[in-house]
Amino acid sequence: MFKGHPKGLFVAFFTNMGERFGFYTMMAILVLFLQARYGLTTEAAGNYYSWFYYAIYALALIGGMLADWSKKYKAVIFAGQIIMFAGYCIIAIPGMSLYGTLAALFIIAFGNGLFKGNLQAVVGQLYDNEKYAKIRDNAFMIFYMGINVGAFFAPFVATGIRNWWLRSNGFEHDGSLPALCHHFIDGKLPDTSQLQNLADKVSGQSVADLTAFAHQYLDVFSKGYNYAFAIAAGAMIVSLVIYLVFNKSLPAVEKKAKTKNVSTDKALKAGNNVVALLISLGLIFVIALLFYFAMGDFALGAAIGLFVGFVSFIFQISTKDERPRIMALTLVFVVVVFFWMSFHQNGLTLTYFARDYTAKVVSPFTSLFFNLNSLLCVIGTVSGLVLMFGKRNKVLTKGIGLAMFVVFGYLCYHFIAGAEPLNSINPEIFQAFNPLFIVALTPLVMGVFDWLRSKDKEPSTPRKIGIGMIIAAAGFVIVLIGSTGLISPKDLVSADIPEDMRVSPYWLMSSYLILTIAELFLSPMGLSFVSKVAPVRFQGLMQGGWLLATATGNKLLFIGSFMWGRIDLYMLWAIFVICCIVSAIFIFSIMKRLEKATNG
Repeated sequence: MFKGHPKGLFVAFFTNMGERFGFYTMMAILVLFLQARYGLTTEAAGNYYSWFYYAIYALALIGGMLADWSKKYKAVIFAGQIIMFAGYCIIAIPGMSLYGTLAALFIIAFGNGLFKGNLQAVVGQLYDNEKYAKIRDNAFMIFYMGINVGAFFAPFVATGIRNWWLRSNGFEHDGSLPALCHHFIDGKLPDTSQLQNLADKVSGQSVADLTAFAHQYLDVFSKGYNYAFAIAAGAMIVSLVIYLVFNKSLPAVEKKAKTKNVSTDKALKAGNNVVALLISLGLIFVIALLFYFAMGDFALGAAIGLFVGFVSFIFQISTKDERPRIMALTLVFVVVVFFWMSFHQNGLTLTYFARDYTAKVVSPFTSLFFNLNSLLCVIGTVSGLVLMFGKRNKVLTKGIGLAMFVVFGYLCYHFIAGAEPLNSINPEIFQAFNPLFIVALTPLVMGVFDWLRSKDKEPSTPRKIGIGMIIAAAGFVIVLIGSTGLISPKDLVSADIPEDMRVSPYWLMSSYLILTIAELFLSPMGLSFVSKVAPVRFQGLMQGGWLLATATGNKLLFIGSFMWGRIDLYMLWAIFVICCIVSAIFIFSIMKRLEKATNG
């Protein structure tokens, strides 16, 4: 996989994999932790979640500016790792107040802002050499796969730690119980029969004091999540060690700017930069005020205004030769906003859908995909088949494939035969399917692109992004169909609905599969596009701009949680279908301009 690529890609791959494992361990459970620990509504938890996701990416602007100004990209990356580690340590402390948790999340977000965009910029610098230029897209797909190797294991680890702690205290897991416990404690549960039944079930005995049970279960449940956050801190240590030992393989000397007369251009003078900054700050304030008077939300206006202000600032300080590139990047950033607003519903409304509407018990065969050990056996079985029937594989490789198919296939049969007729699954595990599909499909998609390249028919990077938006729309169409006929969230009268009203997990699994293909067409391609098109002196800043666009999309995640209790499910998913289709139409309408910037 790494053949033909510089050694630095290997270092960036594993550094990123360790950090992302920790990050996604936290993200798999964050919104559920906020609700279980603090009794937040889905809308309130969604707001905190979207603000955190916004900060994670928006603060990359600061990281990009620091790195571009100091030219010490690797030092800024290291500082980000240290700060993130501190944040994970704080959020892992049990009993933390809501404000303490929010402070820890801000620390994590700030550290991530120093780390993420600059590591992407360094990867791009590896491929500025003409020797590697043609495989830049593939490099970012490999780099992106590293993110998802870590993310695949994260939900299993997070739920495993929580469930271990529950069992250590004499309880089993039930995702519906925290909300019921909070409703009972707050005096909002007139009928306690459902709580009584679930309390008896998870305790293995008849519960006499529901008040004591509710408080104890919530305490143990949330502490299990705290200990999972501690695993994220441990993952940061692994990422730090890899980076410290091997970072010499990453470029240390930044490229020289090639723009003619850059040093004398009036756009670069300090005085003009200050004026540009003041104008941009004014734009941010005006947009924030408009949102305040129109919607009563100054903060949301400031978040969107920051994106507009950034675009204004970068245009004002760029030269005439740089502006066509800046314009092309800005147009792609606009599309990115709507993609991530839709895609990152996987940790919010799609998680709510998994918890409230998807079957909680499944057949022995389906349960294979919701247990880490059995899922690894499924992966081993499928990998054996691939090795057996690969056309270019040698006899020895085919033999290894046959052995894998037999051994892991037997283990799959063993898991099925030994399973109960109905087996419980955890809603958090659905978030493992996206990274699993990323890892599985990346070589396939790369192979398709390589084949098209050999025929001189490979789509341009901007065209891949447009195709990705169409595929994303199809992903939401699937979950829309699966939601047809389901009771609306606004009509739910309890925190749990009967099993016979829930849908098959294959609806969500299929949706994640299609959305993953869309992500492969868009996200790594976008990183490649930014590294290729960004003016040389704005490498870190434009990677920060890509992440700011992602942040703006993440801030708009609240639309999903806001609409969750107000409209029917199929209407909610239709919003994201429309967003993706309109974005695709927009990007194909400006395709010539984008392709000109890419080839310029």
